[in-house]
This record gives sequence, C-alpha cells and structure tokens, in this order.
Amino acid sequence: MQEDKRSMGFMAQYPEPVPEHALLLRSLIFNMHPGIIEQVDMPAKMIAYCYGQKYAELICTIIPSKKGLKLGFNRGVDLPDPDHLLKGTGKISRYVEIRSAQQISSAAIKKLLKEALKAYKKRMAG
Repeated sequence: MQEDKRSMGFMAQYPEPVPEHALLLRSLIFNMHPGIIEQVDMPAKMIAYCYGQKYAELICTIIPSKKGLKLGFNRGVDLPDPDHLLKGTGKISRYVEIRSAQQISSAAIKKLLKEALKAYKKRMAG
C-alpha cells in the first residue's frame, strides 16, 4: 500500500459523513488490494487507486462531493453487477453512490472490488 498523505486533508473539506465514509472505503480498498497506490488528483477532485501510472492500471476512485460519495470503477461497464449498484452513462466508467457505512462493508461492494481487480489482471495479461 502506498498512501498519498494529502488524501485525508483533501477529504476534510467535505461535510460529514463524506470524510467518514471515504475513510472506511479507503480502508476496504487497501485491505482488498495489497500494494495498491493511492493518488490524490486535485484537479479532478478524486482519489485514484491503481497499480501504476497508466490509465489502464486504474482500479477504482473515490469521488467526494458536498452531496455525498461515489466509488468509481475504471471499465465499470465491463464489470458483472448482479446487485445493480453501478450507475452512469459513460462509455467506460461506472460508479456506486455510497449512502451508508453499512453499504461500504456489504458483500455487493466487496464483490465489485474483487471483480475490478480481476478485470485489471486480465487487461494487464492480455
């Protein structure tokens, strides 16, 4: 795990429960993806989690706003989503709106994070 020390300062500018939920989500990502790199992208107003510097190596993002928090997935359109959590209309990415701490620890979120890692490994092998 490679932390970006700016992440918590970045999250502190948002109203609760956004920082609290981001911290829980961040811990889950670090626990499920050993060796992942955290990068704060100030211009894009998000925190990226990846295994390298290329866009193809991006696994997911935490996207805060004053209204709430989203967990974004690179190539989310290709992820299996039996629980119908993924939203968005873009050609590549999808996101989940995080509404509670319980949702963050749900089996459905963990399943999406596992699938995102599998998809990444497949992209890198291909």
